[in-house]
Amino acid sequence: MTNTERRLGSGSLVIATHNAGKLKEIGALLEPHGLKCISAGSLGLPEPPETGRSFVENALIKARAAAEASGIVALADDSGLSVAALDGRPGVYTADWAERQWFEGEPGRDWYMAMGKVEGLLAERGPHVDRQAAFHCVLAIAWPDGEHAVYEGFAPGSLVWPPRGKLGFGYDPVFVPEGSDKTFAEIEPDRKHAISHRADAFAKLVAEQFPS
Repeated sequence: MTNTERRLGSGSLVIATHNAGKLKEIGALLEPHGLKCISAGSLGLPEPPETGRSFVENALIKARAAAEASGIVALADDSGLSVAALDGRPGVYTADWAERQWFEGEPGRDWYMAMGKVEGLLAERGPHVDRQAAFHCVLAIAWPDGEHAVYEGFAPGSLVWPPRGKLGFGYDPVFVPEGSDKTFAEIEPDRKHAISHRADAFAKLVAEQFPS
């Protein structure tokens, strides 16, 4: 989905992240299209509070903040896991569910704990609970003058327990993508990236922004 007919040209694009790994991943995807990606972190831009109630709102918050502060077109992403039986939770709070509380040890993220929270809530609903889930990714492009475009990607699947595999991160060890019997953490990275929610969103962005 998009809200403008404007297209990206060659040149610089601010990636609204302070994560070097994410900059590298997104930069590799966009480099063939003549874009030089620089991170908001390298420009010293602050991270805006993610106060949105949806992936789209949070992605736009980050993209707009980076575009306005830098005067350069910006791209942001927001992603997470939604579980059908949990009314779409954890959703935009996907990472928050992994945050340790003061009584749970040193600050940081504990993804096994987060997976356990999801499984615990599913278990409360009985042995025949719907285990369908999906990873979501929203990519938002924002121009300094306020125009924007949004692209949504999905990876449908189901949840398993206990966790399986060591190749992924986050909730990957409990997520089996549709059409597979392996979790994202059991699938080789190249194969996972080809079928992921981020790959789906980027395919839509490239098809519209860089039509052949």
